[in-house]
Amino acid sequence: MRSFDDTWTAVTSVEGWMTREQGEALYDAARSCPHGGRIVEIGSFRGRSTIVLASAAPDTVTVFAIDPHAGNDRGPGEISGYADAAADDHAIFLANLGRAGVSNQVTHLRMFSDTALAEIDGPVDALYVDGAHRYSPARADIRDWGRRVAPGGTLLIHDAFSSVGVTLAILRELLFGRRFRYVGRAGSLAIYRADLHG
Repeated sequence: MRSFDDTWTAVTSVEGWMTREQGEALYDAARSCPHGGRIVEIGSFRGRSTIVLASAAPDTVTVFAIDPHAGNDRGPGEISGYADAAADDHAIFLANLGRAGVSNQVTHLRMFSDTALAEIDGPVDALYVDGAHRYSPARADIRDWGRRVAPGGTLLIHDAFSSVGVTLAILRELLFGRRFRYVGRAGSLAIYRADLHG
């Protein structure tokens, strides 16, 4: 496991919207995963956050990176109109993982997150949601994948305070719920912990 400083150096040239503070929060969540655990990332773009998660995760932890690389919902304000960039996003993602030396620890599911639900068995110890920024799909990710987070596991949601669709999805699914407890934020990244009693 490389240090956070070394990890951050490795991703500074990788395109993405994750800040250093947010990267450190992801790093800490991944590092805390138990032996044989699972990390699920929804929305990988070109691999900036994927590399951080895989670099911090213990060797026995599997990182699942879910991104269809379909040219839509690439990031804040990039909802559609990027179909021509889809193949490049995918190729650059794979190349970035290879350069960072984490390809063997990452299982990439090139599909939409609702389809990927059936592809991953068992509980998730750390869930990072940075997929679709529209209300309905963001809500579905938080609701459906959130059910898979193990007791005591971590849920991290990017653009929680900077994307209206994501903010509304959080309000609908988490504000009055009892399963997840809000534990802090790193800029626009919200951090929640699943109740130990499920």
